[in-house]
Amino acid sequence: MSRVESLNRILRGLQSASQDVEASALISEDGLMIASALPAHVDETRVAGMSATLSSLGTRAAGELERGDLDEVLVRGKEGYAVMLSAGSGTLLLALATKQAKLGLVFLDMRRAVDDIRKVL
Repeated sequence: MSRVESLNRILRGLQSASQDVEASALISEDGLMIASALPAHVDETRVAGMSATLSSLGTRAAGELERGDLDEVLVRGKEGYAVMLSAGSGTLLLALATKQAKLGLVFLDMRRAVDDIRKVL
């Protein structure tokens, strides 16, 4: 199995492990899509670019506000959440969750997925 296939399997596993996760993607810090489990109508290029931008802004804000290294980015909208975690090796794990999501469980499942991603990378 190729690395991309392994990563896609991990992303699908994240979605099946957490019923509140609707979509997920692995994105490089410079805004390139590595692997994804996004709906067909979603523009992967835009998602990757926005995620990298949010991560960069979060990193700068955390530094300027003396909060240490950036651990996670959380965007809450009326229809749900976009959650990003560093997945190591210059990558970000993005999960889109429902508005009813129990964020503690989403973060737990995402951290488990990050552990698996790091083994593949």
